[in-house]
Amino acid sequence: MGIFDSRSVKLAGALVAGLWWSTAHAQSDITIALQLEPPHLDPTSAAAQAIDSVLYTNVFEGLTRFMGDGSIVPGLAESWEISDDGKTYTFKLREGVSFHDGAPMSAEDVKFSLDRARAEDSANAQKALFDGIAEVTVLDPLTVQVTLANPNGSLLFNLAWGDAVIVSEASIADIKTNPVGTGAYKFAEWVQGDRIELTRNDAYWGDAPALESATFKFISDPTAAFAAVMAEDVDVFDNFPAPENLPQFEADPRFQVLVGSNEGETILSTNNKQPPFDDIRVRQAIAHAIDRQAIIDGAMFGYGTPIGSHFAPHHPAYVDLTGNSAFDPEKSKALLAEAGMADGFETTLHLPPPSYARRGGEIVAAQLAEVGITAEIINVEWAQWLESVFKGKNFGLTIVSHTEPMDIGIYARPDYYFQYDNPEFQTLMETLNTTTDPAERDALLKQAQQIIAEDYVNGFLFQWAKLSVAKAGVQGLWADAPTAAIDLTSISWSE
Repeated sequence: MGIFDSRSVKLAGALVAGLWWSTAHAQSDITIALQLEPPHLDPTSAAAQAIDSVLYTNVFEGLTRFMGDGSIVPGLAESWEISDDGKTYTFKLREGVSFHDGAPMSAEDVKFSLDRARAEDSANAQKALFDGIAEVTVLDPLTVQVTLANPNGSLLFNLAWGDAVIVSEASIADIKTNPVGTGAYKFAEWVQGDRIELTRNDAYWGDAPALESATFKFISDPTAAFAAVMAEDVDVFDNFPAPENLPQFEADPRFQVLVGSNEGETILSTNNKQPPFDDIRVRQAIAHAIDRQAIIDGAMFGYGTPIGSHFAPHHPAYVDLTGNSAFDPEKSKALLAEAGMADGFETTLHLPPPSYARRGGEIVAAQLAEVGITAEIINVEWAQWLESVFKGKNFGLTIVSHTEPMDIGIYARPDYYFQYDNPEFQTLMETLNTTTDPAERDALLKQAQQIIAEDYVNGFLFQWAKLSVAKAGVQGLWADAPTAAIDLTSISWSE
């Protein structure tokens, strides 16, 4: 009996030691699953939110940055001064910041990054963010001056976007496959079709993050996503693609479910220059053919908020304009008849991989068919969508969630992929950019929402809820998403 006890004690000790070793290592790394894989790794030359999800604040940083509550705080710029006329911003950079290749980050890098973003041949998907910049001047290695053509009350906001991160000129040749930034994590490996691995940057200028490494796994299929979380193969699934499974996770003590707000206006994007969508009556007919709640219930299992314009309901300036395009199939048919299309018409409906698009697209196509519009569903991968729809404008309709923060300004860009050209709206956005008073800005934003709602630019569907599932011990995840990001610097494991 004594021998049995001794062996039991040794066995128990070994088990405890093994558990301690496992826990210690589990607390130093994390595996995060995403549905979408980035097309490449340069956040300054693509409109793919998956790039920012992996790299924003982790690998790349900007002069300013978003926090999880939507606030904007200093990033690589520790402070700034604004001239009395609002046209000159003088940024003081942090000392001791280096790129991951060891090169010091200086005002020259800021100038290079901003000049590259606003250059005539710039590939930046949000080039308009930098249009108001007249000149970027290096005053000394840690001081850079940004001069604007006109005052812009949104500049600090614009500089917080992932499209405005600071990059090194020496790294540009390989940035799409080997990103070199200043963030708390360094790029380690990308196994395309499977994962991206990041490791902690021990030379980081700021506070050391808790996690030593992170792996981003790409799981596009909702069924596989459910299986991976249930098997605990992943620690977090950000923007979980199968909302019907959330009650099961909520009832399981191994997991936590985070339901937050998102900047993602999910829309039935319309090619405004392509006939018959260049006729406002046709666009209005589409809007009245859509039952938003049926799409939310069928594609998102009730998660989502109906919208009537391109604006997030959680913003103080939000106006509920859903009544402008209430579900009314008979009115839709009458509008089509008025436009000379009583027998309907045929078009294409390009659907990227996210489940909100693929599932929602099936419902939208069925609803349009009820009023005589035949929408041929074309499922495309994300890279194809960026090339043929976003860049090529080769589409009739498509469904996508615009996750960029407060991005109603895209409607002032006639060359943007839905090709809406309204001089009145463009003038309004110019006025907004030069307005700094919060009340005046809110009034202008309300007016902007009204204009695009009454022009029926797109089919405004719903505000996408941010739904994530994580193991119970993970803490510091962003519940809300003021921008597309998984900020590893805020994440840790509970003791």
